[in-house]
Amino acid sequence: MAKPIEFNLFAPYNKGAALIGSFSDWQEIPMEKGDDGYFRTSVELEDGVYKYKFRIQSNSWFFEPEQWVDVTDPYATDIDELSGKDDGVIRIKDGERITDTYLWQHDDKPLPADHELVIYELHVGDFSGGEDDPYARGKYKHVIEKLDYLCELGINAIELMPLKEYPGDYSWGYNPRHFFATESSYGSTADLKKLIDECHGRGIRVILDGIYNHSEASAPLTQIDHDYWYHHDPRDPDNNWGPEFNYEHYDEKLDIHPAWKFIGETIRFWIEEYHLDGIRYDAARQIANYDFMHWIVQEAKKTAGAKPFYNVAEHIPETTSITNVDGPMDGCWHDSFYHCILEHICGDTFDLERLKDVIDCKRQGFLGATNVVNYLTNHDHNHVMVELGNREIFNEEAFRRVKLGVAILMTAVGVPLIWMGEEFGEYKPKQPESSKIDWTLLGNDLNRSLFESYKGLTNLRKSNHALYTENIDFIHENAETKVLAYTRWNGEGSRVVVIANFSENFLAGYHVPNFPSPGTWHEWTGNYDVEAGDDGIIADLGPYEAKVFVWQ
Repeated sequence: MAKPIEFNLFAPYNKGAALIGSFSDWQEIPMEKGDDGYFRTSVELEDGVYKYKFRIQSNSWFFEPEQWVDVTDPYATDIDELSGKDDGVIRIKDGERITDTYLWQHDDKPLPADHELVIYELHVGDFSGGEDDPYARGKYKHVIEKLDYLCELGINAIELMPLKEYPGDYSWGYNPRHFFATESSYGSTADLKKLIDECHGRGIRVILDGIYNHSEASAPLTQIDHDYWYHHDPRDPDNNWGPEFNYEHYDEKLDIHPAWKFIGETIRFWIEEYHLDGIRYDAARQIANYDFMHWIVQEAKKTAGAKPFYNVAEHIPETTSITNVDGPMDGCWHDSFYHCILEHICGDTFDLERLKDVIDCKRQGFLGATNVVNYLTNHDHNHVMVELGNREIFNEEAFRRVKLGVAILMTAVGVPLIWMGEEFGEYKPKQPESSKIDWTLLGNDLNRSLFESYKGLTNLRKSNHALYTENIDFIHENAETKVLAYTRWNGEGSRVVVIANFSENFLAGYHVPNFPSPGTWHEWTGNYDVEAGDDGIIADLGPYEAKVFVWQ
């Protein structure tokens, strides 16, 4: 039985609009504009799947004045990209509009708190499919097949590179065209829900990379009334990736900020529909509006309800103002950590003060352990193996240096993030084209031993809560030998000491005084016990090696 279904389009300063769709043989159905700025019409529809678009008199400066153009619904939750027309797809079931019929199974499972997170960043298209078929596109279902592997690695959060529908079949996703629709080349909306649900069933949180600074050049809002939602011109032409949302623009007549309204609705929809556990805000420095960011973070948390929700800014270079007392975000990407640790494991430099600044972010003015997300690399940079190879460092030597980096990543103050493939030594250089992870590397001894290193330190981090705190003391430093030692602790008696040798020398019988407590410590990387006396301990430190001592 057919029921009336409302179609609406928010376009307050456009003169006329009509609905066209498969249900009307693509003939125009007139729409009426209300005082609230919405054009509306209702159509009697049976249950089923239909395609539709709006025809509107555009206010965008690159069209003729009041020119009629066909635009996709900016709020369409599914897009038919194959037609080449970007038609919106609407599903009707029991007389209601639905996204899909997925039923969530694991909403009741407990999830880790922000300070407990170890995040794994991945790109759905490149994460999988490289092992059995070199040409297969990665899909959501292929990520599900690897969740047991990720559980073994010990991560408890996945950060997905952007999933909003972009033009074509391959992209990193930083060119979103349709903000309510998911990327169709990865699978259906129900497939994405199943991936997130399966993660929740395993106690893994899902953080989504969100693009709110800009949209792709032909996104629907640009076609309807460009300057109502976007800046007319890029504010920084050197860092411009498409039309930029204008968060300053206020519509007095309707008492709204148009860009706030749209992005707020987007974020609420994604959290409600896809049960997300966090958002990484791309290009926060370019968004540049702290009032908007405060508001959007509150909206996100309100929508998420009682469960933990982590809001992280990518603000390069990082700034404490974005996370501290008055800052809008919970955390921010710690880019100085990446640069400093990379230069030190590559042997480019040795600077104790810089090392201490990035290992203890409080020295840079950050307040707590969730205010920074540390990484040895991410999607924007080369794999560490590539950087080492560029400096003619290969084989055992390269793996040894990476393990030094991992020990620091997992024991520094902050939330650690692993870029996909990094945990077993992926070495393909960064490129904008598709670059599948080479899973066969796990069959090699060196690569497998790096994976075991990551796995062990991830599990140490989750079992030893000293590493959840912001407590850290630098107990020993020696610029001559290039050795730095620090201790982490909590109020319950957990203690960890890290001794790192940033030189190419083997340091036999190296003395580290000021050990936090005399008694038995377990050296975690080599799995043996050592006695600390009142005057500290004596240890053999290999070149570019970190030793991790855990208080028994």
